[in-house]
Amino acid sequence: MRVIISGGGTGGHIYPAIAIADKIKEVKPEAHILFVGAEGKMEMEKVPKAGYEIIGLPVRGLQRKLTLRNLVFPFRLLWSIVKVRGVLKRHKPDIAIGVGGYASGPCLKVAKARGVKTLLQEQNSYPGITNKLLGKGADAICVAYPEMEKFFPKEKLHFTGNPVRGSIKETKYSKTESLDHFGLDKSKKTILLFGGSLGARTLNEAMKRSYDLLKTRNDIQWIWQMGSLYYEDFAKCKSAQLENVKGMAFIDEMGMAYEAAEIAVTRAGALSISELAIVGKASILVPSPNVAEDHQTKNAMALVNKGAAQMVKDNRANELLVKNAMALVDNKAAIEELERGIKFFAKPNASALIVEEVLRICSE
Repeated sequence: MRVIISGGGTGGHIYPAIAIADKIKEVKPEAHILFVGAEGKMEMEKVPKAGYEIIGLPVRGLQRKLTLRNLVFPFRLLWSIVKVRGVLKRHKPDIAIGVGGYASGPCLKVAKARGVKTLLQEQNSYPGITNKLLGKGADAICVAYPEMEKFFPKEKLHFTGNPVRGSIKETKYSKTESLDHFGLDKSKKTILLFGGSLGARTLNEAMKRSYDLLKTRNDIQWIWQMGSLYYEDFAKCKSAQLENVKGMAFIDEMGMAYEAAEIAVTRAGALSISELAIVGKASILVPSPNVAEDHQTKNAMALVNKGAAQMVKDNRANELLVKNAMALVDNKAAIEELERGIKFFAKPNASALIVEEVLRICSE
């Protein structure tokens, strides 16, 4: 069995892709899996670390404003298509799986044109333009939210949920061990704040500007992941120097971070929401306004409307975020209600369900 998995750009695309690959190898150990990503993006580092081969394409996304970078977009796209044709000719895949991201478009488009079976894995409640276009020709579309027939052919939809990293689902560490790992005080309440693998400036600014409030509540401690993009900007601020704040660029052991914290504060990306659902963690979501189709707000509202999360708008974060997080961590009844609500969205067997569809398509 020969498989191509394409896409990436952010952890929200990369980690589900790796989870799918891992499950394929578990079911079909002899399977040959090749990743196709975008040059210079996260997947070019993360995928080889997970043990898989990856080929990079020069493709980039269109900017939403007038810029010189858009002038070279057609040339990058054409060169990516030429490169993908060569990859498909050499690899001869039985199926191409797209997980979203720049590389997914040209890879699946060329694969479909060459008669290769294709499967889309859409993580968000509102798909981007590329996946909407690819969905028309895909053999199957695996989604994480109900009512996605608004965007895709109903007969192709499979409600599988989003795959999450095995280290999240299978955390074997206790709360005590997790707190020890981060060097935290077992007598204090703990809040986990993170903005995805790259970080989120809004969340970091909210922490920086809340020094006085953070200082007054020494009974609450914070795990603050600043992100690789922003660590240098915020690591030396006064808030980060407080003894009840543990600041870091990146958290490798996210399962332990979730276990250590009473609540989480994060963006409303698909991967983060899926992980919160799997671990049943109460959360405050701050949707990013800088994403296509404002899909993070739609992701967040899907939870808020089910009583599964709280939300703070990006432009109110400096004023409300830390204050609301402290109020929530003090409210045990509210935490328990949110924990019950978010479990509705948990799909612990998402990888297995997606691979079932992969095998079904390949057998036809």
